[in-house]
Amino acid sequence: MREEDQMPQDDTSGRYRSEVSGIQETMNPKWQRHLPLGAPLGWLGKGWQDLIRQPWPSLAYGFVVFLLALAATVMLFRLERDYLLFPALAGILIVAPLFAAGLYVKSRSLANGERISLRQMLFVRPRAGGQVFFTGMLLCMVMLLWMRAAVIIYALFFGVNPFPGLDGVARLLVTTPSGWGMLIVGLCIGALFAGFAFAIGVFSIPMLLDERIDAFTAMGVSVVMVWNNMGPSMVWGAIVLALFLASLLTGLVGLIVVFPLLGHATWHAYKAMR
Repeated sequence: MREEDQMPQDDTSGRYRSEVSGIQETMNPKWQRHLPLGAPLGWLGKGWQDLIRQPWPSLAYGFVVFLLALAATVMLFRLERDYLLFPALAGILIVAPLFAAGLYVKSRSLANGERISLRQMLFVRPRAGGQVFFTGMLLCMVMLLWMRAAVIIYALFFGVNPFPGLDGVARLLVTTPSGWGMLIVGLCIGALFAGFAFAIGVFSIPMLLDERIDAFTAMGVSVVMVWNNMGPSMVWGAIVLALFLASLLTGLVGLIVVFPLLGHATWHAYKAMR
């Protein structure tokens, strides 16, 4: 037998097994804030305090958001694109961090003991300059991609047929196997879009307003902060979703209060994480 055949072979299986990381091994102590799961309730409370201090600019801001959402809804019906209504309403959550920029500015001003006007909230001056608009454009692209994906999912389950209207599609979704299948697939794919948009946008927009930083770094840091503080981040996401759904039940009128409340609270979430 040759000498090289007698030499022991490297056992790399153990090395490969040791390189398989668990979720905890992907965490970075630098970004872990060890916040309790109840921390988002504290952010919501601070957001409410910001709302009731100089309330009229915040409520006027929420009224503007309500008018935009209402106008978009009416436009979809006027253009006979009512099949896009549900995806569009869900897409509001994707671009919400961008539209809440003025609310972040108000919370920052209140923390600095400054007064602020509605005009300053509507025409913000980010410290990162145009980088915030790049991030906003990316969020808008994610929203458009989600709306297109929703239409494709509907076509896969019901074919390329005329839209039966909101009443008809609601009946199809809850009374047919194809409807339940579409709901399950749509919720799963929608959750992926929502999770991605939440991770890159929830803290990046406040960061771009508050710091001189580029868009890619801000989005990356936002993802890292969410990942390393998964518990509070998921609770906060659930609170945002619940309050948004509650505002939908009011015919979007609830956005006048809910949107400013969540915007102010998100600023405090950013400060707690940063």
